[in-house]
Amino acid sequence: MNKFPHIKQPDSMECGATCLRMIAKFHGKEYSAETMQKLCVVSREGVSLLGMVDAAEYIGFRTICGRMTLGKMVDQRPFPCILHWNQDHFVVLYDAKKKRDGEYVFYIADPGKNLLRINEDEFRNAWISTRSRGEEKGILMALQPTPAFYERKDERHTGKDPFRFLWGYMKPYKRFFIQLLLGLALGSVLQLIFPFLTQAIVDKGIAGKNLNLIYLILVGQLMLVLSRASVDFIRRWILLHISARVNISLLSDFLIKLMRLPMSFFDTKMTGDLLQRIHDHERVERFLTAQTLTVLFSAFSFIVFGGVLLYYNRLIFGIFVLGSALYAIWVTLFLKKRRLLDYTYFEQRARNQSKTMQMLNGMQEIKLQHCERRRRWEWEDIQADLFRTNIESMRLQQSQEAGSILINEVKNIVITVIAATAVIGGSLSLGMMLAIQYIIGQLNAPVEQFVQFLYSWQDVKISLERMSEIRDREEEETEERMITGFNGNNRDVEIRNVTFQYEGIHSPKVLDQVSLRIPSGKITAIVGTSGSGKTTLIKLLLGYYNPVVGDIRVGGNDLRSFSLSWWRDQCGAVMQDGYLFSESIARNIAVDDGEIDKVRLLLAARIANIEEFIDRLPLKYNTVIGSDGQGVSQGQRQRILIARAVYKNPSYLFFDEATNSLDANNERAIVENLTDFYRGKTVIIVAHRLSTVRNADQIVVLDKGRIVEVGTHDVLIDRKGAYYNLVKNQLELGS
Repeated sequence: MNKFPHIKQPDSMECGATCLRMIAKFHGKEYSAETMQKLCVVSREGVSLLGMVDAAEYIGFRTICGRMTLGKMVDQRPFPCILHWNQDHFVVLYDAKKKRDGEYVFYIADPGKNLLRINEDEFRNAWISTRSRGEEKGILMALQPTPAFYERKDERHTGKDPFRFLWGYMKPYKRFFIQLLLGLALGSVLQLIFPFLTQAIVDKGIAGKNLNLIYLILVGQLMLVLSRASVDFIRRWILLHISARVNISLLSDFLIKLMRLPMSFFDTKMTGDLLQRIHDHERVERFLTAQTLTVLFSAFSFIVFGGVLLYYNRLIFGIFVLGSALYAIWVTLFLKKRRLLDYTYFEQRARNQSKTMQMLNGMQEIKLQHCERRRRWEWEDIQADLFRTNIESMRLQQSQEAGSILINEVKNIVITVIAATAVIGGSLSLGMMLAIQYIIGQLNAPVEQFVQFLYSWQDVKISLERMSEIRDREEEETEERMITGFNGNNRDVEIRNVTFQYEGIHSPKVLDQVSLRIPSGKITAIVGTSGSGKTTLIKLLLGYYNPVVGDIRVGGNDLRSFSLSWWRDQCGAVMQDGYLFSESIARNIAVDDGEIDKVRLLLAARIANIEEFIDRLPLKYNTVIGSDGQGVSQGQRQRILIARAVYKNPSYLFFDEATNSLDANNERAIVENLTDFYRGKTVIIVAHRLSTVRNADQIVVLDKGRIVEVGTHDVLIDRKGAYYNLVKNQLELGS
C-alpha cells in the first residue's frame, strides 16, 4: 500500500477536495489544499459531487459519475476512483483484490484517517447507498487523466517551505538557544564522567581497599549530580521562557490574521476546524521547544555514550547497535497503527463531546419531544465505540511493550554475558563492566525518542499546512482600500446593477441586477418574502462580501475603495444572528470602548427600552450574561443588541429583523424612542411588521433577488402590487 498516496484532510469539510489531490498525486501532479478548495468550492456543508466534477475537469480529468453495483465495479476496475462513503464522506478506492475464498479486499485512502485495507462486508456497509430490484449500488466518481492534465502546470515546486516562517519566531531568542545548546553540551559532558567514576570506584577504590578514594569519588559524584541538576534547572527555565513567548506570539499572530480575513472564509469553516488550528499552534510550539531540544539532548547523549561504549568494547557496541535497530524497527511497526487509533479516538472524543453538549443544551427540547431514551442510546453507542478503541489501543500497547521488553532484555543479557566473559578473560575490569551497564541504561531511551520524533515531524508538517492555509489567505483590508473619509457633502448610498451569488458556479443568484439609491439622512425599509435577498443586501452594504457584478457607491466612491475598518466605524448594525458575549451587560453594549461612557450607556438602554429590566437586576449593568445570551430572553437579547448599535452613535444604521422577537408594546416604545435618534442618520431597516416599516421615507420590495417595487407605504398600498400582498398576508392588514 506504500505506492498509494495518502493526504490528511486539513478540515472536516474538505474530504472531497483532498480525495482529488490524492488522485492527482497518484497520476504525478500535486495541488495545494487552498487551490483545490477554491476549485471545488468548499462550503460549511462540505463539497458537492458536482463541485468535485467541475474541479476535476478543470485540472484535466475526464469524469464519469453514477451509481454502480459492486460486481460491475470490480469487473471494470475504474481505479483509482472516488466513492461516497457512509452517506457523508468521500474516500479514494485504489484497488480491489480477490482472495482465495472468493471475497474481495479493498485498498482505501480515507482522508480523515489513513490508508485502510478492509474486507468486503465492511466495504458494502460503508459504500452501498441504494437497494432496489435486488441490486445494491453505491455512488462512484471515475477519473481518467487527459493530455491536458499532464500539460497543465501543477504546484509541485511552487509551495513554500512550511518550516521557514517559523524562523521569524525563533530568531529573537537566538541567544537563549545558544545557551541551551551550551547547557546540553555541558550536561552531556557531566554525564560522560559518571561511567569513569563508577569504574574508578570498583577498580581503584574497592580493588585497592582505599576507602578515602571511594569517599572522594562519591563526593565528586555528588558534586556532578548537583551541577547536572543545576544545569537542567536552568535549561528548563530557559525552555519555559522561550516556549511561553513563542506560543503567545504564534497564537496572537494567528488571531490577528483570523480577524483580518473576510466573512467568506468563515462561511466555509466549522468552529471545530478553527479550534483545531489553535491546537496546531500548540503542537508546533511543543515540537519546536520541547521535542526538538529533547531529541538534540538525546543525540548528544547517544554520540557521547556511544563513543565511550565503542572505546570500551567494539563487540558490545555492535551488539547494542543491532539490538537498538531491531527495537526501533519493532516500535515503528506499531506506530502507524497507533497513529490510526489516535485519529479514531480523537474523532470519537469529538463526537462524544458534541453529543454530550447537544444533550445538555437541548434538554428542554428532549423532554418536550420525549426522546430521552433515543438520545441516551446514541450517547451509549459512542461510549461503546470509545471502549472498543481503548481496548484495541491497550492490546496494541501491550503487544508493543512485550516485544520491546523482550528485545531490550535479550540485548542486555547478551551484552552482560559478553562483558562478563571479557572480565573473566581479563580484557575488561569489573569496574568497566559496571560502567558499560550504566552506559547501556543511558542509551536505551534516545532510540524510542528518535522514532517518536520522526512521526511527530509528520504530524507537525500537517499542522503547518493547515496553519499556512490561513497565513497565506488574502486579508479583507487590501492596499486598494485606502479611503477614510467622504468628499463633499454627498453621503448617499447607490447600488448599481448589483448581482451576487455565494461561491460556486452552480450557486443560485441571491441578488440579480439590483439598482437602488438610498438617500442619506432618510429611512429606507426593505421588505420581501423569506429568501428574497434582504439580509444578503445588508451584508454587501456592510462590506462582508463584494458584488459579483456591479458596484456599491457611498458618497460617490466605490465601497471597495474604502478602508473597511473605517467604514464599519461609521456603521451600526443589529443582525438576525447578533452575538452576545459572556460579559457584563454594560460591556455587551459598549463593546469597543476601553472606558465606558455612562451617559451614552444610560441613553442607549433607555432608547432600547431595556433600562427597567436592567435596574431590576441585583448587579444592574454589571450583571454577567452567559455566552451567546444565555440567561436572557430573545426579546431582551434583541434590546441589548439595539442598545449596542445606539451606543455606537453611527452615521449609518442597519436593522435586520431587529424587533421580530419583541412584543407589540416594547416594539412600539422602541420605534418611538428611535425616531429622535434617527435624525440626520441614514437608516436601512429589514422587517416584516407594518409598525416598523410604514413610516419609512421609502420602502423597497425584493422578490427572488430582484427589486419589484419602490415607494412610500401609501403609494405602494394604492398600487395593490407585491407590497400590498405582503401587507395583506404577512402584516395582517386584511384586504
